[in-house]
Amino acid sequence: MEPQEQNDLLEHGHRHGRGSRHGHSGRIFGHQHGEGHLSIDYYAYSSKMRPWNPSFKIVMSVFFLICVIAMDSMAVSAIVLFTMAALVMFKGKLGVSRYLNLMTLPFIFIALSSTAIAFDFSLVPKGEYCLQLGFFYISATRASLISTANLVLKAFSAVSCLYMMTLTTPMGEIVGFFRKIHVPKILVELMYMIYRFIFILLDAQRRMSVAARSRLGYCDRKTSWYSFGSIFSNLLIISLKRANAYYDAMESRCYDGDLRFLEDDKPLSPFLAAGAALFTAVLAGVWYFTR
Repeated sequence: MEPQEQNDLLEHGHRHGRGSRHGHSGRIFGHQHGEGHLSIDYYAYSSKMRPWNPSFKIVMSVFFLICVIAMDSMAVSAIVLFTMAALVMFKGKLGVSRYLNLMTLPFIFIALSSTAIAFDFSLVPKGEYCLQLGFFYISATRASLISTANLVLKAFSAVSCLYMMTLTTPMGEIVGFFRKIHVPKILVELMYMIYRFIFILLDAQRRMSVAARSRLGYCDRKTSWYSFGSIFSNLLIISLKRANAYYDAMESRCYDGDLRFLEDDKPLSPFLAAGAALFTAVLAGVWYFTR
């Protein structure tokens, strides 16, 4: 199944690449549609880190995520954040702009969440920093700002660890790893099917939005709300139809309740293991001298 998925993804990418008026073949997915359909999988299949042992990448990303949470150090969080990001962008050849584009949504979520922690609203001035807005005050203390900065760094470090895993490891290899550690089969298959179906629904929603926009479905606020409601009501019907169609397609390919993937033999390089051990030692040293 994996080689066929790879061919479909590459064909999808080349088809989008040919659509560029200026011939920029490197820009597979246009910014007007966000990151594009199945872009996460495309990045994983085309990553230069794909030949690495998948179990090593998954264990390494989860282990350093745990280190960030357990050590609770801003220095450790910053080192992990920039190291994981550098691996994906430069070693995996993803590119800085694409990586930053993928970080946009986590950035918005983390920024909004951290604002509520850093600042306090009150009717009287308090704290070390205070700003009056009409009849109320926005205040903050040095301790709250430091705590918020620490939380933001930890959150971004955790996201970078997970991106290191998902942007360099195809979903089939992640499923294979879960099988190796004896995660219940039903959970693994549900995880994979739900993951795939998210992109199917996103593609259906994108197509309906383009169709509505071409018919002036967003010409004013009232029409926009009507188009929005119609799209998402139709999305439920389409999702049920697609689910039945894809299950029939699976059964026609001899599906017997067990998803199987072709996996390449990727032995663990001793240099990678040594590098991970050295990096862990560096983090431990930084944590010890900065705690």
